[in-house]
Amino acid sequence: MATVAVPQATELVPSPLLPDGFKVPASRFVHPSTRMRELLATEPFLFGPGVYDPMGAQLVMYHGYKAVYFSGYSFAIGHLGTTDMDLYSSVEIADAARRTVSGLRKFQLTMAVGDPEKGVAARHLDIPPVIVDMDGGYGNIFNVQRTTELYVTAGVAAAHIEDQVLPKRCGHIGGKALIPVNEMVGKLRMARAVADDLGNRDFVVIARTDGLSAVDAPEPLRRMELAVDRGLRYLDSGIPDLLWCEFPTSDRGTVETFTQQIKQRFPQARFAFNWSSSFKWFKDPNPMTFAELGEMGVKFIFITLGAQHAEGHGLSMLLQAMSKDQQDGYIALQRKEFEQGQDFPTRSHHFFSGVPYHHLVGKAYDAARLGQEYAEALPEDRVV
Repeated sequence: MATVAVPQATELVPSPLLPDGFKVPASRFVHPSTRMRELLATEPFLFGPGVYDPMGAQLVMYHGYKAVYFSGYSFAIGHLGTTDMDLYSSVEIADAARRTVSGLRKFQLTMAVGDPEKGVAARHLDIPPVIVDMDGGYGNIFNVQRTTELYVTAGVAAAHIEDQVLPKRCGHIGGKALIPVNEMVGKLRMARAVADDLGNRDFVVIARTDGLSAVDAPEPLRRMELAVDRGLRYLDSGIPDLLWCEFPTSDRGTVETFTQQIKQRFPQARFAFNWSSSFKWFKDPNPMTFAELGEMGVKFIFITLGAQHAEGHGLSMLLQAMSKDQQDGYIALQRKEFEQGQDFPTRSHHFFSGVPYHHLVGKAYDAARLGQEYAEALPEDRVV
């Protein structure tokens, strides 16, 4: 598909959802799928930190990342408190994706206002495209049809579908089995057809194969040969924009072999890569860098469970501190948040969640009790 030029954050325009005098990046009005295609065409690689809720996605956006990744495993842990074995429905994850996309659009507006009363300048942030896990499609092609419709209408930029038998499981859990190639191609074709029917021909479709470490498949198990064969047959359909092979380890040679063999037939093939939280990268003497992956043709890189590990670490540190030191444990957290030179936008939950924006827009729309003048004066040095 043709590359569409996307406005950059420096191009600012008014929005009907902002008071007079405030502006947002013109790219707000470009479809997320179109923006993702432009980024795939112009960036050495596109990296999306893995999140599982709107707040995490807003932090990714605040810190300048150009993509947000929303994985099924993240959703399973973050919303259900369980593991990645197809224990949720398409409607559940689609709704979480919808709320995440909506949260990013709202966050752009709140940052475009800043906090005039406290002298906090506006920040003009581009909305990063959101890439969402579709697992194995949650059923047959008609389940894929429904899920794709939910994703596309939610404003999701891209989705990936894998070739596992349902119920599927995490790519790094043993016992995976594969569906026939023709069934997988049918799911890819359906996702493409639904997006096109809804008018989003830029919707990015990613095909994933678990052929490298499956224990059961319609074909003889040939490990790398099977994974490559699967990848080639998916690309033969002309549907996938990106190809993803789930690798069982962080071994560099395996990734190089797969990408090189695919490129023998498809020299322009583009890949997605899970820089997985399942691997102990800190023990790898020479871990693959994002830049090196980009040179292999990997255009989209993501860390599935980055947010979960960050929350698990950060919240555990706070809970341990409060268990030991009670209130002083929380005071220590606030000292870190408000330390000079640090940039933690959530240190003021009022600012992060958009209280200044709501005050200004409430006043502009003559909504009673929503203007700033109705809030009691509070000392800035004592209250966030």
